[in-house]
Amino acid sequence: MTLRYGYGTNGLTDLRLDDALALLADLGYQGVGLTLDHMHFDPVGCDLPARAAHLAKRLSSLGLGVTVETGGRYVLDPRRKHGPSLLDADPDARATRTRMLIRAVRIAADLGAHAVHCFSGVLPEDTDEDTAWKRLGEALEPVLAAADRTGVPLAVEPEPGHLLATLADFHRLRADLGDPPPLGLTLDIGHCQCLEPQPPADCVRQAAPWLHHVQIEDMRRGIHEHLPFGEGEIDFPPVLSALEEVHYQGLVVVELPRHSHAGPELATRSLRFLRDGGIR
Repeated sequence: MTLRYGYGTNGLTDLRLDDALALLADLGYQGVGLTLDHMHFDPVGCDLPARAAHLAKRLSSLGLGVTVETGGRYVLDPRRKHGPSLLDADPDARATRTRMLIRAVRIAADLGAHAVHCFSGVLPEDTDEDTAWKRLGEALEPVLAAADRTGVPLAVEPEPGHLLATLADFHRLRADLGDPPPLGLTLDIGHCQCLEPQPPADCVRQAAPWLHHVQIEDMRRGIHEHLPFGEGEIDFPPVLSALEEVHYQGLVVVELPRHSHAGPELATRSLRFLRDGGIR
């Protein structure tokens, strides 16, 4: 099988969305990780159904698959990064994030996306972990119901520094919720290098039954910094082989959100690196 590579729009924020999509198609990418945000596709803007229909046609005309990502830093709160979160003490704040994720599921269905990505958020001050896990599960239940109705799985990402930071944490959430079918996993290969006790290729094999979205970049052990390929420590050929071995069908999306200043160049180099088998 051949893996399907994409590039995240959060690494192309200096380009208009249509220009970014055209660039990726011209380079030979087969998909895009679309971050819902004000600079590309605003999930809280007006005329949402019409904009989604227009984007779906554009993606189809370019032959690009899509995953909807919800990591926009200030999409809901202009003063608080990733706020409000699913873990906030204020139930109205949690509900705001839940509604945005439900909207993301609907957008994903309109676009024909193969998954919606999300993460837990950081443990708030003065909140114990058991309370935070309870809030997370309750906040995600309506999102999972929407995912079940639309047939678009929710792919939760273990994120360093968040409540749900590791694969073990994902399995805790899965158990807490009774293993609902729409609940899947986003596996970030760099995060595996950063935090997981096993090598990234082993993480792929262990995650395979729940794997709906993959993000990829280089990284160093213990340092959560997304790096271009060749600047970190990851041995990529075993990772790509493991993805093929488990018959992963989704997109493998390059995730370089702090490198938009060099987005077109890095998109070019990244695809060449991956097509060469990840050999340094």
